[in-house]
Amino acid sequence: MAFKTLSSIVLLAASLRVANAALTKRVTCATGQVTAHAQCCALFPIVDDLITNLFDGGECGEETHESLRLTFHDAIGFSPTLGGGGADGSIFTFADTEVNFPANAGIDDIVDAQTPFIQKYNATLTPGDFIQLAGAVAVSNCPGAPRLQFLMGRPVAKAASPIGLVPEPQDSLDKIIQRFKEVNFSPAEIVALLASHTIAAADLVDPTIPGTPFSSTPSIFDTQFFIETQLKGTLFPGTAGNEGEVMSPLKGEIRLNSDFELSRDPRTACTFQSFAASQSRMTSAFKAAMAKMAVIGQNTNKMIDCSDVIPVPKPLVGKPHLPAGKTMRDVQPACNISPFPVLTADPGPATSVAPVPPS
Repeated sequence: MAFKTLSSIVLLAASLRVANAALTKRVTCATGQVTAHAQCCALFPIVDDLITNLFDGGECGEETHESLRLTFHDAIGFSPTLGGGGADGSIFTFADTEVNFPANAGIDDIVDAQTPFIQKYNATLTPGDFIQLAGAVAVSNCPGAPRLQFLMGRPVAKAASPIGLVPEPQDSLDKIIQRFKEVNFSPAEIVALLASHTIAAADLVDPTIPGTPFSSTPSIFDTQFFIETQLKGTLFPGTAGNEGEVMSPLKGEIRLNSDFELSRDPRTACTFQSFAASQSRMTSAFKAAMAKMAVIGQNTNKMIDCSDVIPVPKPLVGKPHLPAGKTMRDVQPACNISPFPVLTADPGPATSVAPVPPS
């Protein structure tokens, strides 16, 4: 009996070694890179092309911000009752329809910028795959960002998304939460996706100041968006009275009404606050929410995990802080179960992210 038991243990250990070896087996591509799946080898040259020719050598700039925005505007186009294919590239395949949706205003620039790449690599990637790959590579340009998942294998879109599925900043919070509930996202996951606003900007909320960021550090993937959105609004960076905009705390920074509401509503305020001083909590939640968003409407059993082709972002330098000129008295805490973290302000004159006029 003892011998049989020992034999069983030895056989089990051998089986585990074989299974682990299979799981860790890697493929060396012709280009020298290593990946988990041979099908992913074709993506490395595409990633290099994107970094060099779409993202200006790896800058966390305008094309980065807009490519990340495009991943969401494509993926959210799914409803179990109204239709749509989710993250299927329909915003490109049926651009004549979807780009003209009011909620997609301004998205035409990045669709136009990505079109030559989508056409160049159409034998390797469908438009849906390309949009999500470009978004993941875009985020990798930003210091502090997580390395996002990328799955390959989305089919070509068969129809345009129905109009009205993209949430807008002037929508009520009830409407926004219900829209995300349709695609199986919780209020906490909505807040996690908002980490994208740390490297985002608004072009048309106030058309007099296109490219105005939502935080004071729009080229760094840090927690400042979650800090600054909870500061008391004192000004409009451009003109007042724009739909979907409320006052912001800093010159040159714009605040969406939906972000303001999410930071202060009892359903979301504590999650929002929890990211203010925790880079690791924010990036972990964002990575998980993005992985879920990028496959809305897709059958992941038919997809290949090519996440290891995504570059590893540079680490964050710096720590959470109040903008210069602000104190804890400027914070408007809204979480009723824990206090807002105590932060110190940057030294120097009051922070401004407004463009410096030419001399």
